Amino acid sequence: MAPTARPTVAQPLSPHLQIYRWTWTMAMSVFHRITGTALYGGSALVAIWLVALASGPGAYAWVAWFFGSWIGILVLFAYTWVLMHHMLGGLRHFVWDFGVGLERGERLWLSRGTLIGSVALTVVIWALALTLR
Repeated sequence: MAPTARPTVAQPLSPHLQIYRWTWTMAMSVFHRITGTALYGGSALVAIWLVALASGPGAYAWVAWFFGSWIGILVLFAYTWVLMHHMLGGLRHFVWDFGVGLERGERLWLSRGTLIGSVALTVVIWALALTLR
């Protein structure tokens, strides 16, 4: 049996992040993954709230105090943005699944729209919540 031949030319290495130019689409892809992971933390917050609600007035009072504090409000505001950003990123991918919005300009518009839309929706949700409060 003959030995396997080794290539005489060095094989190219896989491209690394340093080769690619950072784009809006790449950034929103990274943010989509980060926000997806952050939603686990938000789900834990909802579970804590529900357990406190079921545990009685003492436990609920502590959770209500925390979410009413400035740090709790900041956490809830961030969670709202995470939820909106991940939702819009999912809708962007849903649109792409139909083969729409894949041209360069459309991808850029959808990526920027995801960020701008998530910030705008978060502000609108909180403005309505604080107004109706």
